[in-house]
Amino acid sequence: MIKVGIIGATGYTGAELVRILIRHREVKIVWYGSRSYVEQEFASIYRNFFRIVEDVCLDDNIEELIQEVDVIFTATPQGYCSSFLTEEILQKVKVIDLSADYRISDVGIYETWYKRTHESPQLIEEAVYGLSEINRDEIKEARLIANPGCYTTCSILSLYPLVREGIIDTTTLIIDAKSGTSGAGRGASIDNLYCEVNENMKAYAVAAHRHTPEIEEQLSIAAGEDLTISFTPHLVPMNRGIITTSYASLCETVTKEMIRSIYNKYYGNATFVRIMEEGKLPETRWVKGSNYIDIGFVIDARTNRIVVVACIDNLMKGAAGQAVQNMNLMFGFEETEGLELIPMFP
Repeated sequence: MIKVGIIGATGYTGAELVRILIRHREVKIVWYGSRSYVEQEFASIYRNFFRIVEDVCLDDNIEELIQEVDVIFTATPQGYCSSFLTEEILQKVKVIDLSADYRISDVGIYETWYKRTHESPQLIEEAVYGLSEINRDEIKEARLIANPGCYTTCSILSLYPLVREGIIDTTTLIIDAKSGTSGAGRGASIDNLYCEVNENMKAYAVAAHRHTPEIEEQLSIAAGEDLTISFTPHLVPMNRGIITTSYASLCETVTKEMIRSIYNKYYGNATFVRIMEEGKLPETRWVKGSNYIDIGFVIDARTNRIVVVACIDNLMKGAAGQAVQNMNLMFGFEETEGLELIPMFP
């Protein structure tokens, strides 16, 4: 049994971490960190935990926290984790950071896209990018995990095998992504009010979304060369879910069977990756509340392109679920422990 502390427990991602870890057989949550709700009962903030969680929220006392836990999840805004994390802390606890602070290897790129100074750049090189299906062996040995973003998880996992195998022309790669409103967090914002979001769809951060360099870096590693993508996110009127539709020209003539065999090569033993059968494409409703990513594809022979569609729950596989999957690998637990949740429908 390991002891867990969550900083940012009262955000959407933090609450999702609680929901998963409460039923994890190898874990006890001992610290519900929240600056906004210090000394308030966690279940008074999220009533779905009534008579399930009896603890109160605590302030982010890092010195006290590291004496009490084995691993810390930081479900916090960009810049928070890097502001306190040190080598001394990592000698005492493992850290899984759900912000972007350690996802990008070039500190200059991070500072350009996130418009802030990185306060612990000396730790970036050590951080392991926590895409479980791709970096499993490195995650097992890590002290610091950079948990991937939600758009990035869906984009990278759905395209990684094709990029790695050199099947697609990466100079033609376009990713069209759509997310539910929980991806923007729980903070008050006019843009996220019901009347602003309901019955509406919009593109935002066009050619400027902060997940772009993260996707580019990881797909560049897969390709073995630098690549540049076109990435456009959209906000859609639903609570949860991400769908990405990616387009790229094919480098050679391929069959559906060849593409399927490539996906099976990389994900054949990956519990949480589901490759759709022929004639079916993913839908957000079929992954809601789960740690699955569903991937489907269509070969457009007329244009010599492949269209790849993928879906995740942005709070699960795109955040908290993947973080717990990484924790399982780090501590030698079954990778699926606490995560075998059947998608919710309706």
